[in-house]
Amino acid sequence: MFLNKSLHPLYRYQYLLIRYRKTNKNYSITSSSSNNLNSTMKSLVDSKQYEKALKLFNEQSQISTDFTINMAIKACTKLHDYQQGVNIKEKLSPKTLNNPYIQTSLIHFYMQCHKVDHGYHLFSKIVNKSNPMYASMFKGLITNNMSEKVLDLFDEMIIEPDSVTLTVLFNACAQIANNRAMKIGKNLLHKMPTNYQNNNVLLNSAIDMLMKFRDIENAEHVFQSMKKKDIISYNVMIKGYATNEMSEKALNLFEQMHLNLDNVTYIIIFNLCAELANDRAKNIGKKLLVEMPNNYRNDNVILNSAVHMLTKFGDMEGAENIFRSIKKKTIINYGRYVANEMSEKALDLFEQIHINLDHVTYTIVFNACAQLANDRAKKIGKKLLDEMPNNYRDENIVLTSAIHMLMKFGNVENAENIFQSIKKKDIITYNSMIKGYVANEMSEKALDLFEQIHINLDHVTYTIVFNACAQLVNEQAKQIGKKLLDEMPNNYRDENIVLASAIHMLMKFGDVKGAEDIFQSIKKKHIVAYGALLNGYNSNDDPSKCFKILTEMQDLDIIPNEIIWNILIGACSQIGMLLKGQYIVDQIPLHMQTKKQIQNSLIDMWGKCGSVKNAEDVYKSVSDRDAITYNAMINTFGRNGMGFEAIKLYREMPNNLRDEISHICILNACSHSGLLDQAQIIFNEIPIKTERIITIMIDCLSRLFVFDEAQKLIDDYEKTNAPYFVMYMALLSGARNNRNMTLSEKIYNRMKTLFPDQKQGLLSGSILLSNVYSSLGKYEQAKNLRYHEKKELGVKVKIGLSWTEVYGELVRFKAHDHSHPRSSEIYAEFDRLSSILIKYNYKFDSTWITRQMNEEETIESVLCGHSEKLAIGFNLIQKPIPEFIQITKNLRVCGDCHEFTKLIAKFYQRNIIVRDANRIHHFYPNGQCSCQDHF
Repeated sequence: MFLNKSLHPLYRYQYLLIRYRKTNKNYSITSSSSNNLNSTMKSLVDSKQYEKALKLFNEQSQISTDFTINMAIKACTKLHDYQQGVNIKEKLSPKTLNNPYIQTSLIHFYMQCHKVDHGYHLFSKIVNKSNPMYASMFKGLITNNMSEKVLDLFDEMIIEPDSVTLTVLFNACAQIANNRAMKIGKNLLHKMPTNYQNNNVLLNSAIDMLMKFRDIENAEHVFQSMKKKDIISYNVMIKGYATNEMSEKALNLFEQMHLNLDNVTYIIIFNLCAELANDRAKNIGKKLLVEMPNNYRNDNVILNSAVHMLTKFGDMEGAENIFRSIKKKTIINYGRYVANEMSEKALDLFEQIHINLDHVTYTIVFNACAQLANDRAKKIGKKLLDEMPNNYRDENIVLTSAIHMLMKFGNVENAENIFQSIKKKDIITYNSMIKGYVANEMSEKALDLFEQIHINLDHVTYTIVFNACAQLVNEQAKQIGKKLLDEMPNNYRDENIVLASAIHMLMKFGDVKGAEDIFQSIKKKHIVAYGALLNGYNSNDDPSKCFKILTEMQDLDIIPNEIIWNILIGACSQIGMLLKGQYIVDQIPLHMQTKKQIQNSLIDMWGKCGSVKNAEDVYKSVSDRDAITYNAMINTFGRNGMGFEAIKLYREMPNNLRDEISHICILNACSHSGLLDQAQIIFNEIPIKTERIITIMIDCLSRLFVFDEAQKLIDDYEKTNAPYFVMYMALLSGARNNRNMTLSEKIYNRMKTLFPDQKQGLLSGSILLSNVYSSLGKYEQAKNLRYHEKKELGVKVKIGLSWTEVYGELVRFKAHDHSHPRSSEIYAEFDRLSSILIKYNYKFDSTWITRQMNEEETIESVLCGHSEKLAIGFNLIQKPIPEFIQITKNLRVCGDCHEFTKLIAKFYQRNIIVRDANRIHHFYPNGQCSCQDHF
């Protein structure tokens, strides 16, 4: 962007007045004269002495005028000092707050401090909006990556844009460069007043915009129309040609220039020549470099571009000479080369360092190698370590960096050797080792080492060990973690980072109450602690509590960050309720909704809430889609029974973005839509078939009862790999749906032999087998199996739960639940419904009863007590009955509930969405389900 830096005409009168009154260059800081204060404030702000300006303002605020206040707000904006800016704003009188200049500066202040919602709020209250106000809003939105919102706001603009506003609008259109932006940008250019035709700043922005639109012809027309072209005009045109892959035209224009070049020109041309790298480019680039004035030979950005160009030319010697010519070159520069991913060349340069290395050098290089952790970095790092003089081998800081590097390389043994060689180990050394073990998924070793520490722990130690215990979650981890927490000194009990790790650990242990107690004990809660608590609720299947915590944060004026919003979106994904999802989305600031991670999370959330349309809307708004974006959308189609749409998107996805998750999502989509042929085609195309990919294919085959092929995949896999539990569960699940007792028994017995330690999984398998027995009327056999396996395995059966939201109330039911105050109404409604549906030839399917009935029970009473039916019943007793019913269940829906819900949807002419553990069922008023009975 090339924006006009001169004062806006509305400010010029005050500016000239101050200049007129300026009689000498030495102003008395302590003067009580408002005019002198104004002049001094402006001089300080103009000379970028913002801290001094604010100090002066605070000292003499009692004699400040609106002009002085305006200067102070500008200083806060430049310093991004949000708190001081707010303090100034809160002390302003109503009259000052209505001053257009103050309003404009406040809008700019809010936007540059990324408080977009505050900027919008102030702007919306202004009755007589001016061009500077619009320009400040537009600039702020661009700064906050919300260029689309610029166009939305422009559509509401009722005054004609001036040259500054037009410039910003052109910049916004250039950034967006979609059909809407092109239409608006070209229309603005077409209607631009003739008196702006000599405004170079405006025309340069127009050229940049047209180049971004790939409208080269009109960009050239505007360029040719300029009477006095400046260097910026040439730079914009040349860069535009380069961006549009018209490098030869760019060089043609460059050779026509007869102006002094600036630093931007050198950078553009060097990069352009690097891109082209033909004979002409080499001649131009090298000639330009040779003739470059000395004042640019200390500009590291220019020289880096020159190095890049020469490297592209294959002139490694020349590139190295330029690099060596940099006068103020420190070892930190070398570290930055690696950090900036100059890859192999950067490592070459490291190997050519001919300056004496000190302890700082070793530390930086070890850290740089740790960051890269590729083969070349490993070679350099290990060589540097081997050749390090003995006098540095007692330097704990250096050796700790070496340990960190080796741990990043996965070279745990050598890291341990370095650690053992340290004579006086400090707590930082222990921390580095323990953290390295955790990063290498060796948490047991981490805890073993921790128990050997006999020196005072610091806050980092507590944080790392709590995280190690959270990762391990076994009895040893629980014992160590809780003991460490109980004995932690009081001075660490106000450390938000430490306590957030403790909350995370307790949540991983399933000790929600303990985590809540820790959270409540924190006097000044930081957003990190809130994040740990919210994440813990999600991981413990209690996402509804997240909404209460959000309300608490809002009451305390704690503004959620991107991490918090992602966790809250995750809570909505778990609950799966459209209204809750919308409730959260409506509160996420607009500038946050444009962030990639948020967008990807929203696609996933809307998909899990059953709104494919909302997911698609977010998907289409993502400009630079990555693998996660595509995978989330493919998974959304798959979960919602739209297999063909999932396949279409998978085919559109660039090959280089496809990863293991992509393959899993598409095969899962095929599986849930019964698209076996398409799944087999895709499966055969996948070059590397991982354990999970094969498992999904087995699931697809098993769902359609193609057991021989599914078994063959397992047999082939086990020729070179250890058996994988989930493959057998997929096969057993299909056998259960097929009510194939012989096959189910065979699979389950095989699982018990292969996986004796997978107790929770085996219990799930035993339930599937007992369901087969029950479906065939063998209730005693089913009962005996459940009792025996539950006792032998010693684990609890997962309770079936269902949630629904009705008129803002989120309600949870378990099977045969009578805890709700309106339970009697729910069961009475089912009695009434059962009588009606039976008249329409509906028959309760006893094969889905998975236990022996008591004497007082009936088939109807057992099946009507399923949690998903109770949740539906709660909706049906409302007055009026909701137009749309939504249920989320933590287990798979049974066949009887599935058939019953189809009839309810048809009888009441309602759309009903039921999300179970495997997929989302859309029940339509015509009595059909989106899954086509593939569940």
